[in-house]
Amino acid sequence: MEMRCLIVDDDAAFRAAIGYMLERGGAVVVGTASSGAEAVERARDARPDIVLVDVRLGAENGFDVARRIDESAAGTVWKPVVVLLSTLAEDELTPLVASHPAFGFLDKTTVSTERIRELLSVGRRSSSLR
Repeated sequence: MEMRCLIVDDDAAFRAAIGYMLERGGAVVVGTASSGAEAVERARDARPDIVLVDVRLGAENGFDVARRIDESAAGTVWKPVVVLLSTLAEDELTPLVASHPAFGFLDKTTVSTERIRELLSVGRRSSSLR
């Protein structure tokens, strides 16, 4: 199954590295974005299967950006799985992650194509992720 990804991070080096890793793992990177507005626009245009969003997106809150992407898909047949990424461990973000159960979470140090495929598979099967 082809996995189409959008990478949202304000760090150009991380966007390039994760894009390279995803493509080597067989994913298709349909775009990248460095800001919330750019992310929402690119997501709407490219309609990726999965959107990876940095929690600390410059001055923006990645949770808010993820919510805006999710809202832009509401009422359409496009249902992306939105996954928040951070260098902070999940337990450091537990209250925020718990208050946003529609989004997946991965520590940036554990990101892999396999883990992203697992989240995509769960997201497609689970209405709780929508």
